[in-house]
Amino acid sequence: MALPKHLAKTRDIIEGYARDFGLDFFETVFEFVDFDQMNMIAAYGGFPTRYPHWKFGMEYERLAKGYKYGASKIYEMVINNDPSYAYLMSSNTDVEQKLVIAHVYGHVDFFKHNFAFAHTNRKMMDAMANHGTKVRRYIDKYGIDKVESFIDRCVSLDNLIDRNAPYIRRRSEDGQRQKLERDEAIVDVPKLKSGREYMRHYINPEEYLEQQRQKLEDERERDRQFPENPERDVLLFLLEWAPLEAWERDILSMLREEAYYFAPQGQTKIMNEGWATFWHTTIMTQKALKDSEVIDYAERHASTMGTQPGSINPYKLGLELFRSIEERWNRGRFGREWESCDDVEEWQSWDRGTMKGREKIFEVRRHYNDVTFIDEFLTPHFAAEQKLFNYSFNRKSGNWEIATREFRAIKEKLLFSLTNFGQPMITVVNGNFGNRGELLLHHTHEGTDLRDDYMRDTLVNLQALWTRPVVMHTKIDERNVYVSFDGSDFKESRTEDEA
Repeated sequence: MALPKHLAKTRDIIEGYARDFGLDFFETVFEFVDFDQMNMIAAYGGFPTRYPHWKFGMEYERLAKGYKYGASKIYEMVINNDPSYAYLMSSNTDVEQKLVIAHVYGHVDFFKHNFAFAHTNRKMMDAMANHGTKVRRYIDKYGIDKVESFIDRCVSLDNLIDRNAPYIRRRSEDGQRQKLERDEAIVDVPKLKSGREYMRHYINPEEYLEQQRQKLEDERERDRQFPENPERDVLLFLLEWAPLEAWERDILSMLREEAYYFAPQGQTKIMNEGWATFWHTTIMTQKALKDSEVIDYAERHASTMGTQPGSINPYKLGLELFRSIEERWNRGRFGREWESCDDVEEWQSWDRGTMKGREKIFEVRRHYNDVTFIDEFLTPHFAAEQKLFNYSFNRKSGNWEIATREFRAIKEKLLFSLTNFGQPMITVVNGNFGNRGELLLHHTHEGTDLRDDYMRDTLVNLQALWTRPVVMHTKIDERNVYVSFDGSDFKESRTEDEA
């Protein structure tokens, strides 16, 4: 539903403020929805024309119950698209609508300019609708149980992609297939030497040459390993080599495309929310608020900044980091001179009046993701100022307690949780393991064992697509092991290889 007239006027005013501050965004279409419509749209990830699947129904039920019992409320939702689409909740107050609209323009500016989104499909609304149409046709043709069961398996594996693939060319476009085509070329069989031309046929008869050719083929088959290099995009490997039917390959390809579309949002969650929050606070406090709205705004903003035990609030952390960067660059707190300053009084009063803060945060917004953002700008001073710490469960006291306030430990834990979304690094090592057509995967062990039930479920779903046994090379309790699943049984065996 289109915005009411008074809200459309508010949108136009805030859009003007946002552009005056230097924000540059796609055309943004705002839709006015009630709480039930918002929950439905959110359940589909912002794309109401998406393919049908039971998981979206479950997510709708969770969101609806959260709203009903006051446990959660969605104020807005915005989609990375050109034009962008944003959904406003009809039950929001006018102050909340102002805040949300300003927040949305911050997001859309980030979508348009951050490097992580440069490779995303800017017409994903149309692509999602096409995916939904295709899946519905496959359901009509093959039945909902068969199609939904296959989607279940694909969805459980959609994190097994190479999130850096859009920015790093790891192989030639057809490198894997070209290698196998070369391998399958006719072998030049070594012949027994003959000093006389007329004797060659007798010394190297066709039967002998065929036997030697077959022998070389057999030896090459035993040594064959593909992919040529470890493949981090497991879904791509399955698309190329798994014995899938045409409709299965099409669905897997669509879900892989969607996984790559959503990946940058996970890679920039702290930055994206921090940037949008920075601009809604700036626009609201400097331009959009009326005196009578200050208290209501402060209450809503404070609820956004609140941090729940056991989690990071990306709004809070991102906002404070952007504010810290702006202040540092306004005061000249950067560069070799600043970093080499060892006078405490001079360090505390340092202010060169450079006023480059606004320019710097726009630069950061373009060139960083969460990992590089935290690595570059989360400093010891910032950690102390924000009172950051690590906590852990004390078995003796039975309580969660502060484990350390040491900066390096705090930063390392935060970066570890952000790298690859805190998920394990899995690569395809060999599609013909043991010369039996088995699929061998490798887990890069970084100090944390794979969760056993997750690993087993992953192997089950991979085996269903590969149809041959699937093997995971990993480390369990400091032991290097192979964990395999052949379609009916799991097997664990020791290996001395480094995991």
